[in-house]
Amino acid sequence: MGRHLRRSLLAGALAIGVLAFVDVAAASNVSSGLSGSRGDVTVPTWLYAITGGGVIGASGLMSMLVTDRELLRWLHEGRREVAVPDAVFRVGRVVGSLAGVAGLAAIPVVGFLGPDVGQLNLGVLLVFVVGRAGLTIVAYLLGNPWPAIDPWRSIARLLPTGYRSYPDRAGTWPAVGALFVLIWLEIALPVTGDPRLLAGLVLGFSAYTLAGAVVFGEETWFRRADPVSVWYRYYGAVAPLQRTADGVVLRPFGARLREGDVFRDRSGVAFAVMLVTELTFSGVVATQPGVDAVQGIVDVGLPAAVVYLALLAGLYALFFGAYLLAATRSRSWAETFLSPRYLAYRFAGPLLAIAAGYHFAHYGGFLISLWPTTTSVASDPLSTVNASVAVLPGWFGHVEALAILLGHVLAVWLAHGTAIETFPGRVQAIRSQYPFVIVMVGFTVASLWIISLATVSPV
Repeated sequence: MGRHLRRSLLAGALAIGVLAFVDVAAASNVSSGLSGSRGDVTVPTWLYAITGGGVIGASGLMSMLVTDRELLRWLHEGRREVAVPDAVFRVGRVVGSLAGVAGLAAIPVVGFLGPDVGQLNLGVLLVFVVGRAGLTIVAYLLGNPWPAIDPWRSIARLLPTGYRSYPDRAGTWPAVGALFVLIWLEIALPVTGDPRLLAGLVLGFSAYTLAGAVVFGEETWFRRADPVSVWYRYYGAVAPLQRTADGVVLRPFGARLREGDVFRDRSGVAFAVMLVTELTFSGVVATQPGVDAVQGIVDVGLPAAVVYLALLAGLYALFFGAYLLAATRSRSWAETFLSPRYLAYRFAGPLLAIAAGYHFAHYGGFLISLWPTTTSVASDPLSTVNASVAVLPGWFGHVEALAILLGHVLAVWLAHGTAIETFPGRVQAIRSQYPFVIVMVGFTVASLWIISLATVSPV
């Protein structure tokens, strides 16, 4: 690496560090000021969010200085094989399956027979604290645990399956549609406060999932059509631990996302965009501006459920359209014969890194604060217990902002590595990244703005 390049990288890293420090240091100051606990806010919310966008833009420019293909290959493709006996995986699958089926059975039991307070009902805590927050964090920080736990797949293995061939043109669109419905129901219905309603929905989803597995076959259904399995598989692609035929391989974070087999069609890209959309949507409707906007429309006479449906659909169309436009502009700016469809597949991996960082910012503190409640309730699930909640320290706002920034910086780095691998010319590879970096900067500004606002109850 030349002296000029080393100096450029050092200067770029210093600039990114300064911007990141300013942004993270402002995180708790901004949030505390908006919550009313402090009146001397020195960093406006818009400046806090735009500074985060500057971090991503600067990291994109700095990453473009590294064009040595051998160096990039060494950085991205380093791995350490860990041989694991098959007996360990067999025992893990048995224990995981038993735990998964027991957890699934517990949700309707405690939902109908346990406390009717959502935060004190084990069914609600299993779905949102353990499943939505905890296992997802494990998936992208360590490795995907869901194949060993998945209770519906464990049950489907005992049933006759495969009566119809799954249409190839369907791709993962059924999983996209099912996830869309689940996200909408989570906001439109009081599922976190009504354990009986949640239990009924879990039973309905179980019937739908098992019916699909019986008709189209266990392996095909859970890989392509089940939203929960696709959810964990995509988040697990970010993790450093990846399952192989011989055991487990340790790789750099996100290295799996540069491989061309993570996304095979537009439906897979659509699911990745949905992961980013649902986190933004869940955040927007739980902030004061979002609540005011929804309440204003509801006051006109439109039901809240319809408003949420339109908002989710509109936000998803905006995000998906922006990403597809970036793929089209990438083809134009790079002056390549590669199709926008292909570029959309190749550059979709960074979306999962963005979703992982955004997810931790939303649910890391949620998991920590409610974990004592979950363990207390699990000890006596049919009774109303005096559950305790962990109080997060004030500096945890820094961690949330840092998680978003790290997710986006990783996404920019992965996009650069993908471009260098895809295009033979260095200038062509660099120009192909510009539209995607612009989209990532937009996502960063939006996500930092959302977490800087005070959280309120949705309409």
